[in-house]
Amino acid sequence: MSQFVFGYYAAAIVFLSVVVVTRKNPVHSVLFMLILFLHIAGVYILLNAEFLAAVQVIVYAGAILVLFVFAIMVLNLKEEQTVEIYVGSWAIAVAAALGLFVILLFGLRTVDVPSGGTFTAEYLKNTTNTKALGKEIFVNYLLPFEIVSIILLVAIIGAIVLAKKKLKG
Repeated sequence: MSQFVFGYYAAAIVFLSVVVVTRKNPVHSVLFMLILFLHIAGVYILLNAEFLAAVQVIVYAGAILVLFVFAIMVLNLKEEQTVEIYVGSWAIAVAAALGLFVILLFGLRTVDVPSGGTFTAEYLKNTTNTKALGKEIFVNYLLPFEIVSIILLVAIIGAIVLAKKKLKG
């Protein structure tokens, strides 16, 4: 039964990803993205990662989509909707997508995937997924976590500086 549910989520995620990219109206695209994020949270629940599912809904379906809606409201969309979006050839786009898909398949064939993680099922039963995730991030991956946080801080400061210059000029 869980394989059927996972198959549904996988097919829905792929379909919704295509729909998000191909919609002409950005508001419709954001609404389909909301449904997409909820389906991704469903996959996390199937993997018994309830914390990640909650973070997916709160951060992505909540905060990020609200940011997208505000960005859409600020833009002048009347002008963009009248312009033809798809100027190039569909044949070139499909050929490029198939080429990337083949490269991805060959790349995945050469990757040696380890058989298991560092935590056993018994360990995860005794502790929560959140505790195991926190231990993994803050013990084994502390340096990459700190580097990502510094990069995000620099991006935020850069966005503030650029916004201030635009307001003054």
